[in-house]
Amino acid sequence: MERLCGPKLPFWVANQTLHTDSPDLPECFQLSVLSWLPCVYLWLACPPYLFYLQRNNKGYIMMSILNRVKTVFGLVLWIVCWTDLFGTFHELQQGDTKPPIYFVTPLVVGMTMLLALFLIQFERLRGVQSSGILFIFWFLSVMCAIVPFRSKILQAKYQSEISDKLRFTTFYFYFSLIVAELILSCFNEKPPLFSNIDTDPNPCPQSTAGFLSTMTFWWFTSMAIKGYKNPLEAKDLWSLNKRDSSEVVVPKLLREWEVEQAKAHSAEDQSTQALYSKPPPAGESNHVGGESSPEEVEVLLSKQKDPKKPSFLRSLIKAFGPYFLIGSAFKLLQDLITFVNPQLLKLLISFTKQKGAPTWWGYALAFLMFFAAFLQTLILHQHFQYCFVTGMRLRTSIIGAIYRKSLIITNAAKRTTTVGEIVNLMSVDAQRFMDLTTFLNMLWSAPLQIILALYFLWQNLGPSVLAGVAVMILLIPLNAAIAVKTRAYQVEQMQYKDARIKLMNEILNGIKVLKLYAWESSFKDKVLEIRQNELNVLRKTAYLGALSTVAWTSAPFLVALTTFAVYVTVDKNNILDAEKAFVSLSLFNILRFPLNMLPQVISCIVQASVSLKRIQDFLSHDELDPESVDRTNTATV
Repeated sequence: MERLCGPKLPFWVANQTLHTDSPDLPECFQLSVLSWLPCVYLWLACPPYLFYLQRNNKGYIMMSILNRVKTVFGLVLWIVCWTDLFGTFHELQQGDTKPPIYFVTPLVVGMTMLLALFLIQFERLRGVQSSGILFIFWFLSVMCAIVPFRSKILQAKYQSEISDKLRFTTFYFYFSLIVAELILSCFNEKPPLFSNIDTDPNPCPQSTAGFLSTMTFWWFTSMAIKGYKNPLEAKDLWSLNKRDSSEVVVPKLLREWEVEQAKAHSAEDQSTQALYSKPPPAGESNHVGGESSPEEVEVLLSKQKDPKKPSFLRSLIKAFGPYFLIGSAFKLLQDLITFVNPQLLKLLISFTKQKGAPTWWGYALAFLMFFAAFLQTLILHQHFQYCFVTGMRLRTSIIGAIYRKSLIITNAAKRTTTVGEIVNLMSVDAQRFMDLTTFLNMLWSAPLQIILALYFLWQNLGPSVLAGVAVMILLIPLNAAIAVKTRAYQVEQMQYKDARIKLMNEILNGIKVLKLYAWESSFKDKVLEIRQNELNVLRKTAYLGALSTVAWTSAPFLVALTTFAVYVTVDKNNILDAEKAFVSLSLFNILRFPLNMLPQVISCIVQASVSLKRIQDFLSHDELDPESVDRTNTATV
């Protein structure tokens, strides 16, 4: 940075920044890091965002007063940046040589303002009513400009005359404009032309909510207030979003499933064709042309592996995976922010031990802890929003696919599939996927949180953490055995449930005969017998779940107890002071959630795998030939 700022402008001065009661950042740091940070963010976020806008065109928005004002302010910002640049060139001609940073920063910020102008108009052409990318950019710009804002006020206060009046004036123009842009970005544009929102009598406000409203779920406030005042009725509910309706999600899944079926049939045809065209061994051909005889083909087919089945899981991932991955990105960001607070707590405790430390350190650390917790909460709820919506779409699409399949399967398939099984597939098995998606990210998030927690615990307590790791490792085989046994019980339970619903369906269909011969008691005993077997399996599953819950709920306590005990006893010099104790306990509290959730996620995955196989087998049944149906109109006049 010395080349950019020169020897007269140091990049960092500790006595001026940290070890003083009136901190201030050096001018070189302000002109470089604070000025470039929002620009770097916007240039990095722009390519994927433009790609997203190209793929998702929501319509055309007419240029409004709000859009014109934002555009004019952005243009004035660009002029202000170039004014700084031309002022530097003018000073250079006058013989006042400035460091290169005075040329580079106005150029970089000016080009970034042009990019922001382009995004404002491009979003309007693509139907974006509120831009999260630009809101974050203006927010970062304001946050980074607060420090120079304060610095220039202090300079004007303590100096008799302002030395650089041009940059002093242009900066305050710049600061006022970016604050205005931030305020304007909080408001929404009008809906795109020919939008479904205009024709919907009761549209869901989520589709038109701005970035801030979406992040804070403010769009739901009106419904909460209405429900608080009066009981909600069906007419009070908003219309379902178009993207969440069965009209959209069911065909999306069916298209991916048809692709998987086509791949499976193609692979099966190729393997069969290869068998028929395979020449016989030398000297064993007993017919003309060297082709395999029917007996040889039958032997080869008997040795052939089972035909490849279409993967229903792959269809689900292709149909709904990209949307779910957005929630996964939020979860990853939230996991990383989770470990910021323990480090800030460590700094705060060490600050209390320092007698000569400036007071603003404590306020700054307390504010950072609050901001980290606030940001973590916002991001976590966005993650859950994406997971819940994905689960709802999965359940809707699976029910629609099963219902469609039940109408077109052949008579042979109907003989192997009962009505009770179809009902269970649409009610129980589809619900398994909705329950799983809520915490599916914990499958990778829990190990990540455990690894990071143990890493920071190792830094805090040293090798004593290995004792806690040993406790967790000892619990893994127990959890694996419980998961295997739970899967077996799940299969057995679904078999009993299918048999019970099948029997109930037969009873209801033949209720007249049953009443005529007074067979109520005998059939009641049959139903109760099946139900008792089902309850026995459920009881065993509950015992296993309780055992798993007890083991993993007590795991964080056992890990903390073991670690602290080993840390204190292994060396007399190891003292469990306030800093080590509180920081370690905060890390153990973070460790508690993934350790509690991991067995539940494994149990849900086991149950969903059983449901996945059942649904895949049902959707793989043969279908009626559409060409065999006579569609001629037989009505007579």
